[in-house]
Amino acid sequence: MLMMKLRRFLRGSRSSSSHAVGHMTFAKSNVGRTMSRAGSFLKRELWIWPVIAVLILAFVAFWSRRAIETTMKSNLESGLQTLLDVEVAMLETWLSVQASNAESMANSYEIRECIYQLIDEPGETISELKDAPEIQRQLDRDLAPFMASHDYGGYFITDKTKKILAASHSEIVGRDDVREYMAFLSRVMEGETVVSPPFESVVGIKVASGELRQQQPTMYVCAPIRNRNFQVVGALALQIRPEREFTRILQLGRFGDSGETYAFGKDGRIVSNSRFDDDLILLGLLPDEEESQSILKLQIRDPLGDMTAGYRPNIRRADLPLTKMAASAVEGNSAVDVNGYRDYRGVEVVGAWTWIPEFEIGVATEVDYSQAFEPLNILQRTFWILFAMLCLCALAIFGFTLIVARLRREAQKAAVEAQQLGQYKLEEKLGAGAMGVVYKAYHAMLRRPTAVKLLDIDRVNETSISRFEREVQITCQLNHPNTVAIFDFGRTPEGIFYYAMEYLDGIDLQTLIEQYGPQEEKRVIHILQQICGSLYEAHKLGLVHRDIKPANTMLNRRGFEPDVVKVLDFGLVKALDEERHANSTSAGSLTGTPQYMSPESIQNPTSVDARADIYAVGAVGYYLLTGKPVFPEKSVVELCNMHVNEVPQPPSERLGKPVSKELEHALMSCLEKSRAKRPQTARDLADLLSKSPEASLWSTEDADRWWSQHERGPGQSTQRDSLAPNAEPKTHEQTIVSKK
Repeated sequence: MLMMKLRRFLRGSRSSSSHAVGHMTFAKSNVGRTMSRAGSFLKRELWIWPVIAVLILAFVAFWSRRAIETTMKSNLESGLQTLLDVEVAMLETWLSVQASNAESMANSYEIRECIYQLIDEPGETISELKDAPEIQRQLDRDLAPFMASHDYGGYFITDKTKKILAASHSEIVGRDDVREYMAFLSRVMEGETVVSPPFESVVGIKVASGELRQQQPTMYVCAPIRNRNFQVVGALALQIRPEREFTRILQLGRFGDSGETYAFGKDGRIVSNSRFDDDLILLGLLPDEEESQSILKLQIRDPLGDMTAGYRPNIRRADLPLTKMAASAVEGNSAVDVNGYRDYRGVEVVGAWTWIPEFEIGVATEVDYSQAFEPLNILQRTFWILFAMLCLCALAIFGFTLIVARLRREAQKAAVEAQQLGQYKLEEKLGAGAMGVVYKAYHAMLRRPTAVKLLDIDRVNETSISRFEREVQITCQLNHPNTVAIFDFGRTPEGIFYYAMEYLDGIDLQTLIEQYGPQEEKRVIHILQQICGSLYEAHKLGLVHRDIKPANTMLNRRGFEPDVVKVLDFGLVKALDEERHANSTSAGSLTGTPQYMSPESIQNPTSVDARADIYAVGAVGYYLLTGKPVFPEKSVVELCNMHVNEVPQPPSERLGKPVSKELEHALMSCLEKSRAKRPQTARDLADLLSKSPEASLWSTEDADRWWSQHERGPGQSTQRDSLAPNAEPKTHEQTIVSKK
């Protein structure tokens, strides 16, 4: 089944035929031919190299940026994860050391003996506990060296009920309602040694100024105290200043001017100091007070904009969402993000984070996005500078090329306007087609009228030049008297391509029928036999015309011989030996006119042979005899389907009058769907036509009489349309892609 897809419609040509349907191209790429033409084009069009260089540089820049960005992101992701792992490992080691210290003291004989006295015979009131000076002094003496050597700021001891029995800060002795201690004490009473996350102190802590202040950052390492039966009977808690070792460990995880590592709690509050404390004060995120610091004062919330660039949120900070990192971490997730997200300042950063459940804190390491990708930005700026410079060079060269091309075209047009083309004197413009313009001219020496075809100055390119040359080279191989003769081919100093052919002062068959209607059988046979003679020579040379139609065939008076047929437009010919014609029309493409196209050229363009031309000759004969094409003009798809599937109406039925059965048989044989049923050669078709009783009846006298009556009539024409191979079609040109 024929499968076709209408690709595009092109404009109609200058031809006067209302029935002619334009050329359609069956596209199938030929890589070798395309590369050859592209190479030749690049040699001529030097301006294209800077453009190509710009495109290549753009591609290289894009590809390089993508490759470098991918590599940088991979390395950055690995670096952030490694740094985070190192920080967490250091932190866990420190925590382990703190736990070991607390366990060591809780299990020391002296400490346990003192604690047993408090636990076994505890006082009944807070005042009584405070009035146990000997035990308190003994604990202070035993713990002091250890606390001093490990930089602990204080201690307290509780019994199993979490009541504080002794402490370095007497104000909390006897209390069992310190909310901040309850969470880690509960875990300790279950036998676990715990390091608490930082929190605000309930006892006075000496600050840098020497004052004692409450609500200062503090944390405790707390170990269980066991009796002689290894049962937990109390707890020893040692006070740690988080701004010292804890924060210093995290501050080691910095790189560059913007990198930092910090810890935060379940509520999103930072529990270590930020490196941006001074900036945070200026941004209004920390109070402008002496010794103001971010630890326990700053929540990791997304301000929804870059505050360092002047942005200020229009809602309270408590109502802002946690940053992407903090929201993920408090859910217990660990991740790395190198695509960028906003931090608590609103600055775009990249980072890695994790949650440490046993310590109940998250740890994140971050660096500003701009710093992390600074090498990439520098490289990108360099590429853009080079790209801009190359673009300017390309524009300059292109502008220079346009100026040169304009001057060249002006010189070419001046040469044409001067009516002199080498040895040819141009006299009259006969017509213009899709590829060129045809002039009537005289050779300067021979004074012979000649038709000179010029390649259109405004359409000169490698493709048109190649096709122009091919048309000449193919037509020059043909010597049959019914094939248009080529005299000369060349290129002027101004770069105008041209070829000279015999001048035909006649009428094409399309115009013949449109002006004078259907022709007599004997004249139709006379015309078709001459067409067959021209095609037979071409077919013997391995060439298929592929576009036989009335508009490509002229009827002339030549050397006082009337009704001499000339077959034109061999520019679309297909060489059957594709290897011998490697640079010819691509093996997979076929150009033709739908009303005269054979079924196989529609279904399988690569398979066309001489019998496709035989089909077209039959369609031309049908048109000459009836005045109408084989199938009525409809859409291209419908027309092609008719050629493939429908049997044409016999000419006698179409005319409504008898037609000799020999002529009708010859025409209908040409129009067979199967190539095997058609005449196999043009000579076979000529033989079939000669069997008609009308075959020899069109005499020279008949032809002379016709030409005498119509020589100056309305149908008189020259190569105005027909001698412009590849002329724009007379109605519209359509391109169809067909599949088997």
